[in-house]
Amino acid sequence: MSQIIDLFAASGFNVQETVALSGAHTIGFSHCKEFSSNIGNDTHYSPRFAQALKKACSGYPKNPTLSVFNDIMSPNKFDNLYYQNLAKGLGLLESDHALYNDPRTKPFVDLYAKDQNKFFRDYARAMKKLSVYRIKTGRRGEIRRQCDAAN
Repeated sequence: MSQIIDLFAASGFNVQETVALSGAHTIGFSHCKEFSSNIGNDTHYSPRFAQALKKACSGYPKNPTLSVFNDIMSPNKFDNLYYQNLAKGLGLLESDHALYNDPRTKPFVDLYAKDQNKFFRDYARAMKKLSVYRIKTGRRGEIRRQCDAAN
């Protein structure tokens, strides 16, 4: 967690903003290669969830495209269940577990688990701040033809 906090702090984000932005894990998915090695070693997984993940990702060495939803309870809905799931051992990534178990971040995880509107407000503020971070304009920037690759 220290690495993540330091990384965000270097970009001007405080711990609460970091936790709010991590709420983006309420939607989307992660490839099995990103977390499979932790399933048997990380005791923060719910045992039942760990078994389900092992089964879902069993073929990933042969099929590296295998993935699972970041938030198994409401994978296509932007809500605060991601934070509620962390307390139940249903976090997918190592960073998810760290958010819940680190004393610097846990109070914000608990806050957002209880108050979805607070999460929405804080996430929107932090995302707005992120959207203008180191923005390049004029000749220093470019409009990409493909989002994940420079022209």
